[in-house]
Amino acid sequence: MGTFIVEGGHKLHGSIEIQGAKNEALEVICATLLTDEKVTISNLPDILDVRNLVALLHDMGVKINYINPNTCEFQADNIDVSYINSETYRTRAASLRGSVMIIGPLLARFGTAILPKPGGDKIGRRRLDTHFIGLMKLGAEFNYDSERRIYKISRGNNLKGCYMLLDEASITGTANLIMAAVLADGDTTIYNAACEPYIQQLCRMLCRMGADIEGIGSNLLHIHGVKSLHSADHTCLPDMIEVGSFIGMAAMTGSDVTLTNVGVKHLGLMPDAFARLGINLEISEDNIRVNQQEIYESETFIDGSIMSFADAPWPGLSPDLLSIFLVVATQAKGSVLIHQKMFESRLFFVDKLIDMGARIILCDPHRAAVIGSGKFSSLRATNMTSPDIRAGIAMLIAALGAKGTSRIQNIDQIDRGYENIDKRLNSLGAKILRV
Repeated sequence: MGTFIVEGGHKLHGSIEIQGAKNEALEVICATLLTDEKVTISNLPDILDVRNLVALLHDMGVKINYINPNTCEFQADNIDVSYINSETYRTRAASLRGSVMIIGPLLARFGTAILPKPGGDKIGRRRLDTHFIGLMKLGAEFNYDSERRIYKISRGNNLKGCYMLLDEASITGTANLIMAAVLADGDTTIYNAACEPYIQQLCRMLCRMGADIEGIGSNLLHIHGVKSLHSADHTCLPDMIEVGSFIGMAAMTGSDVTLTNVGVKHLGLMPDAFARLGINLEISEDNIRVNQQEIYESETFIDGSIMSFADAPWPGLSPDLLSIFLVVATQAKGSVLIHQKMFESRLFFVDKLIDMGARIILCDPHRAAVIGSGKFSSLRATNMTSPDIRAGIAMLIAALGAKGTSRIQNIDQIDRGYENIDKRLNSLGAKILRV
């Protein structure tokens, strides 16, 4: 495992282009399994999670042709369905959370799928009931192999369209059910569907492939099943979580940084939330400039109570952003409450921020009260280990804004979601050494 050695206290200057969206990339790559024709995807982020998923599809028999590091052609015309029963597949799929979205396409097109317990971030319980219940409503059958710890999923005849009300607006669950329903017989209605921009992108790509989906952008989807899908081209949106990450880095270091190609209309409440934290943002066309020359001051609610930031379904704040908001709040003037509703282990990295001098009270697994210092470089350097992607980037933000030199271990977690993050930040004036 690699380590970042980060010399803090340096201001950043210049512009940086936002990479393609990680979460969208994982969805649309899985969707290429729904047709035997060629699908070309552009603006893919060149990150570990994407490379691992592409490698998994290659081993299943998908033809992979990288036109450049961010554009790839996929053609699933010779899939070895027996491969999914191998121990190699089980091991590789279990190490990658995105592999869960393979089961919808495999079930719809080939009638069988295997689901080992998926890996990914260590952020607490991430149940899959929404996937299972929805697929069973479409006609799938589940059997659990306790020895191998895998679910065997199958269907007899074709999947049948139906009405389903999701128990939660799960993004990956919604994606899986959409991909299964587009080839089902009849009509499917999905209510309480996730409607994030990346789900909208998946639906639009499927429609270009010949799917018939109504209600895109809402939480009520109507899917009219078709017999087959065909080739299409698709371009991924910019990654909104990377946008938030770089805003946090610029604010934390009092820097003047311009983010280009941010996908402004797909950011939801994020810009307004940063403004309430006191961050100075200038939005021009599809660019955001952060010019934080003075310390930022968090607002209060109208009645004078302290500001709180909580995750919520789109267009609310993504849970992936709250780690960033938490670390940036440590230097703000004023106090805020961070409420991570979805994952019970995502705030446990705050002990390292407390070691750095941050004033944080972890109220319970879901809430942390942050009393900002009201000055730059109020944190001191320390040694840390990244438990997941978003905690890892929060630790990197903290190290960039701290006095002294910090070490961040297990940076493979950061590489899972951020493309060449050290090189890109060093080009802006950061001092990050990868060892």
